[in-house]
Order: sequence, then structure tokens, then C-alpha cells
Amino acid sequence: MKRREAVAAVLPVPEQVLPMSNLDLLLPPLDFGIFLCYKKSSNYTEQSQSPESMVTVIKKALAQALVPFYPFAGEIVQNHLGEPELLCNNAGVDFVHAYADIELKELDFYHPDLSVHEKLVPVKIRGVLSVQVTELNCGGLVIGCTFDHRAADAHSANMFLTAWAEISLDKPTTHIPFFRRSLFVPRCPPQHDESIDKMYVLLSSIPPPPKEIEVSNDHLLSRIYYIKAEQIDRLQFQASENGTRRSKMESFSAFLWKTIAEGGNDLSKAVKLGIVVDGRKRLEGREEKNLSLQNYFGNVLSIPYTEVSVGELKSMTLQMAADLVHSCVESAATEEHFSGLIDWVELHRPKPAIVKVYCADANNEAAIVVSSGQHFPVTKLNFGWGIPAFGSYHFPWGGQTGYVMPMPMPSVRENGDWVVYMHLMKKHLDLVETKAFDVFRPFDSSHLKLAVDD
Repeated sequence: MKRREAVAAVLPVPEQVLPMSNLDLLLPPLDFGIFLCYKKSSNYTEQSQSPESMVTVIKKALAQALVPFYPFAGEIVQNHLGEPELLCNNAGVDFVHAYADIELKELDFYHPDLSVHEKLVPVKIRGVLSVQVTELNCGGLVIGCTFDHRAADAHSANMFLTAWAEISLDKPTTHIPFFRRSLFVPRCPPQHDESIDKMYVLLSSIPPPPKEIEVSNDHLLSRIYYIKAEQIDRLQFQASENGTRRSKMESFSAFLWKTIAEGGNDLSKAVKLGIVVDGRKRLEGREEKNLSLQNYFGNVLSIPYTEVSVGELKSMTLQMAADLVHSCVESAATEEHFSGLIDWVELHRPKPAIVKVYCADANNEAAIVVSSGQHFPVTKLNFGWGIPAFGSYHFPWGGQTGYVMPMPMPSVRENGDWVVYMHLMKKHLDLVETKAFDVFRPFDSSHLKLAVDD
């Protein structure tokens, strides 16, 4: 560590309390990370900068970006009901300037638990956001961020990262965030479909996990894989054999679901699959004049899930599994679903709740959640020395449920290759690597050469 300081918004921000929306209240205290790796710039002399000057650019732009994104400079506190809320007091973002005695090509991206966790992605000690910028021996740089998920989802983080990079280049900011919680007020009287009772559960009603599951928690590991575009296209083709075209995400999720089922010996045990659905497009009917929900800052997520026995999944074609994934997504891809979810939370406040797919169950073979990172704006995150050679989410959230996030490979050529972050049980990672080794390739430094334009 070379320096640690707090970076506040460059302009005064009036102290205020920003309440959480009902959708924010569904998130437990949980942090997620993002890291961006930059090669030393060699294309243009004017872009070649010292690490110190690059850190100065990043820090100055951060202070400016915190003006419109002022909640990131605040803190999360509890109100009189014990619910979290955002205290926007411009206390600042913890900012660490660090140095690592290693070159970018030597970093072990395949094992992010060893190379990235608490090394390049900082541990958030306080506040809503922490940032670490790490110099590398080769002249490269890594920007690591840790966000409090209760304040922001990936869409909100992407907006912030894009604005941060644009500001560093003196470009106009594409997305100005807004925080109008009135868009998510419950109906009067609150009402919801019974399907939401099957998706979400109050934390107070969850029994302690069985001891055998507690032991297995030691084997949750993170890995990063590389998938070539032609493999993704092949999965999509196989999942669409009945003439109904399935999306790449649906096809990929179905393939992963079936692969994990291959390791199950008890054919009666269930494999749960949850899919993260962003509700912004589904709630466009709630938009107000000049306010697009694409610029809304906060959480607008639901996680519908489906479960099928190991035996049934093994006997299914990929197309049949993809049809089930599609139906699962469609069940939450409506304005009525999100309106009902807002109302469901209102009926149970202030008792905290969580999506059921997160809950450990001895009768399950496995439970995983897939979240699309396809909108990760990695090719827009140029701070003045080119786009990242590599970028990924880092989300070792703990618990018993696996987490998987496919993202686009950084490339100005948009060749369709994917980077996939996985946080799964070791036995399931072993399955992926033995049963689907032709699809999931361990990510290593050789892939960095594909990441930037020649």
C-alpha cells in the first residue's frame, strides 16, 4: 500500500437521507466487486503516462463522478424500524493506491480467490464503495471496486463506471442517475400473485442449515473461464432445435444446469436454477416525464427460479431444458410481477426477506444463480490509456448457492467471446471442467492478447 485516503465529491453535496426502495430491501448486506486490468499504453506517446499520473487522473475523475453519483460517497445506516437507508453525507470513498510486484501476464485469473480477492479487489471496511488502484511491474494498472449491493445493482455500477471513465476523458456524461423512489411505491391496497410466496421467504422463517451443508461451504471456490463465440453459438443452435429461438443466455444457463446435474447420484434430488431479471424494461409504464428507468440508480431485480430432479435433467435434451429456463425468465419479465414484488415487500416490512433459491436445502443436489453481465461496459472504460485488457465481476458471496456471471470479452472488434465468472462448489467446478472442457477453458494470460485491437 502506497497511500490510503477518502475521496469525496469535488462539489458540496447537501446531507440527506435517501430511503431504500422496497426492491432494495430484498438485498442482504452483501458486497460485489469489479476489477479492470490495463496494459501499459504503447500505441501513442501522448497516452504513455507514469503510474502516478494515471492514479491522479483516476482519483480526480472519481471526485467529479461522485457529484451526480453522491450516494456512493455516503454510508448505509439503520432507521428506527431497523431497515437500512442511505445517509448521503459525502463522507467519501475509501481510496487505496497500491503496488504489486508482479506483471499483468503473471496474474492468475483462473484462481481469483488467490490473485484477486482482497488483493486487487479491496475489502470494503466502511461506506458504500471502496476503490483500489494497483500499479504493476509491467507499467500496467488494475482498478478494483467493491460496491454495497444494498445500494446499487450491476446496472447502477455500470452507469457509474462509464461516467467515471467519460469524465476522465473530459467527455459528456452519457447517463445522469436519478433516485426517485416514488417510482416503486406499492399499490393501495398491496396485492401480489401467490407465485411470489414461492420465490421469496422471510429470513426469520428459515431454519438453520443442516450440518452436512455447513461443512460443504468450505468448498465454494471462484474460477474464471473463457468461452469462444462459436461454442456459444453451438449451444444456442442445440437449444433452439424445435424452431423456437432461445437466447444465448438461456441456452448457456440450460447447458450449465444440465452439466451440474450430471454429477448427481441421487436421481430424486433437485437442481435449482435461478435467473436474475432486471426490471427496468418491465416497469417502463411507471416512468415519469424525462426520466428513463435506464438511468435509475438502485436495485431493480428479481430472481425467479426453477427446479428439476437430477434424473429428469439427465434425460432432457438441451432444447427441453432451455424451454424451462425461458419459462422461468418469462414468469418475472412483466410489470405485474415487479409490482407484485413491491407490494409483497410492503406487506412484510420491516421483516427482512430473501429469495428462496439462496436458502440451503439438504434435498437439493445443487442451487445456482445465473446473472447476465452482457451489458458490462468494459469497452467503454477507457480512462485515457485504452480499454481494459481484461475486466470481470468478482462476487464470492458465500452461502451455499452458486453464482455465475457471463460477460463480454473486452474487444473493440466485438467478436462475441465470453468471460465467465463462477463461484461454485469445488465438485461442480470439477464437473464443468471434465464434462464440458471443450466449452469452459481456464482463463489465462494468453487470452489477454485477444482482448485489445491490434
